[in-house]
Amino acid sequence: MKAYPLSSLAKKQPTVLVICGPDQNGSIGLVCARHLRMFEYEPTIYHPKRSSHSLHQDFTVQCEKMDIPFLSYLPTEVQLINDAYNLVIDAMLGPEADCANIKEPYSGILVTLKQVKIPIASVDVPSGWDVEEPSQDGINPEVLISLTAPKKCAMSFSGKHFLAGRFLPYDIQKKYELNLPDYPGTECLIEL
Repeated sequence: MKAYPLSSLAKKQPTVLVICGPDQNGSIGLVCARHLRMFEYEPTIYHPKRSSHSLHQDFTVQCEKMDIPFLSYLPTEVQLINDAYNLVIDAMLGPEADCANIKEPYSGILVTLKQVKIPIASVDVPSGWDVEEPSQDGINPEVLISLTAPKKCAMSFSGKHFLAGRFLPYDIQKKYELNLPDYPGTECLIEL
């Protein structure tokens, strides 16, 4: 919302495509869709492989109860995505993903995302990137939202970079020698 306020969107309808994976990043994508809805965006979720984890299922039910639509398939015709949405939230593959062994449907989704012309905002680690370093095989988002602390691969990220990590306990910050920025006021997100 900071990177793409409603007033900045190109299309009249504030549509956002949220692509969720099966693991933690997918859960974060579902929470993101809920927040987008609360702030008057119109999210649509593509979630090809739903997790059996109870928290993940609870987030899915919450989205359904908020009347957030779920796509049954992702169009492979990239222009359909470009025409229908203002931006894509990439919550597909996170830091736990094995980028050397991306299986379907996610390898196909990556091919499609690399061709879209609308902006992409990635959660924590851009899909297709190794947590330690960027990858030419991954997507190239315009925005990266790092969770807790920036991952090593973010060092070479050149787009807008935000950090959502105010909630990290001091003892963990000290243990891992993290030098996190101060968040002004009640902000939970800061641009780096």
